[in-house]
Formats: sequence, structure tokens, C-alpha cells
Amino acid sequence: MPYAQSSGAKLYFQETGAGHPIIFVHEFGSDHREWETQVRWFSRHYRCITFNARGYPPSDVPEDDASYGQDHATDDIAAVLKHFAIAKAHVVGLSMGAFATLHFGMRYPQMATSLVVAGCGSGAPKPEREAFKKQCDATAERFLRDGSAPLARALGLGPTRVQLQNKDPRGWEEFVQHLSEHSPKGSALTLRNYQGLRPSLYDLEANLAKVTVPLLLVCGDEDEPCLDANIFLKRTIPSAGLWMVPRTGHAVNLEEPDAFNRAVQEFFSTVERGKWTTRDPRTLAGGSLIGSRTRS
Repeated sequence: MPYAQSSGAKLYFQETGAGHPIIFVHEFGSDHREWETQVRWFSRHYRCITFNARGYPPSDVPEDDASYGQDHATDDIAAVLKHFAIAKAHVVGLSMGAFATLHFGMRYPQMATSLVVAGCGSGAPKPEREAFKKQCDATAERFLRDGSAPLARALGLGPTRVQLQNKDPRGWEEFVQHLSEHSPKGSALTLRNYQGLRPSLYDLEANLAKVTVPLLLVCGDEDEPCLDANIFLKRTIPSAGLWMVPRTGHAVNLEEPDAFNRAVQEFFSTVERGKWTTRDPRTLAGGSLIGSRTRS
């Protein structure tokens, strides 16, 4: 099997197609397989790389807490790109992978052609931090006690997952099956040390405001835990655009693959033509109908 070496873990990857690279970064509840519809689409014109995060076999499952966390997840993206000697790539992340993608844009901006940050924001609001951490810890204990299979269906029936079940029952069953195959220990350590301990996005406002890498935020309008955070990110990051997807939950790429692929393709095209620019400061006039300054 092909592996890229990162700090403390070997990461399994797959590579398809040729052209400018895209690296896809998966969410907590899935793995590299969740990007299959995107790989089949984008590999016609791009070099597509998917990988499994640490804790997700056939990637390594480190045994210690210190081998997991936000910094490791961010550095793992860079490690995979360095394995291929790729200087710059489009980076596409969902949920947990979107957090890593966002941090990648702050820490490795020189390696990012663009960033697609989808379903980012769970547990970010400060009033929710303690409850979110407790939920992560409790679910981690359930993974260790009961294994992945019993939890898979329960997680698949969460309030931001039933949209997929309603739209695509077969796709939902495949999602649940993949989740049931995950390492209980890897899932538990990821929940405890990455999900539960990652910093609030609201604490990163100063650094986010410095991001100039072209960035597309994607959020389903029924992904309640992420709605407010995406508005915050849109207002804070000068290079960000926000695509809100109607009647859609958390895994936008699984629920609406055609719309997702076309929107991301258009974003890539705009970036590659040099037409995705930072926000015009004249749009920051608040509720004013007429700006204080006009340009002739």
C-alpha cells in the first residue's frame, strides 16, 4: 500500500489523474472514500489525491493522545504534499478536514492555490465549547466500550445527517457502513484530542483576518452547528466567499455531489484565471445605502 510519512504516523493515500493537484481532506465520520464522486469528476482534468487521517486504517493508529490534534492534522496535509514534492495545490476539506484546511491556509499559505472549507464550525461558538468537549469525550468512551459498528447508525441519524438519508438512502447506507469499519481507538483518540481540544474559530479572528488565499466556504442551510460560524468566517476572512446550499445538512459533497462539483470547479476556474480577489472594502458599509466615499 502507498504511504506518506508524517510526524508519528504513516498516512495511506490514493492518487488519480494528472494536472494541477487537488488534495481532499476527509471528515471525522468518513475517510478517503467519501471523495469518490469528486475524484471521478475532477480527475478528468486534475491530479487528485485523497488520504486517510491518522487514526483511520490503513493509515497508522498511534496509541498515545499526544499523536493527535489540530496541529498534527494540519501538518499531515503538508506531509502528503511534500511526499509528492508538490509545491502548491487546491485543498478541499469537509468538517474535521475543513478545520485542518483552514489551519493549513494560515500556516502554509505558500502551499495553497486555494481552499475549499465545507461544513466547518461545529463546536466553535464559545458558549458551546464546554458542552461540545463533553460530548466528544463521552462519544470517545462509547467508541472504546462498544466499538464502531453500534455507533455508526446512531451517528448517521444525527440532525445534520438525516438529510442524506432522505435524499440518497443508498448513499447514506454506504456512509454508515464506512463509519462502522473505522478503528474504535483511532476514532476515540481523534474525538478526544482533535475534535474536543481544537481552538474555537472565534479565538483565531486576528489570524483569520490575515488570510488572503482564495477561499470558498460551503455550508448546508440545515447544518445548524455551522451556520453562525460560517457567517463569522465570511465576515472575517477577506478572501472568502460563502456558498450556502439550500435544504442540505453537513456532508454537502455526499448530499449534492453534482452541485458541489460544479461550484468547486467554477471556483477553481476563477482562481486559476486570477479573478478571485479579496473583498472590496466598499462592501463593508454596514446598513448604509450609500457609502461614505464613491469612486468615479
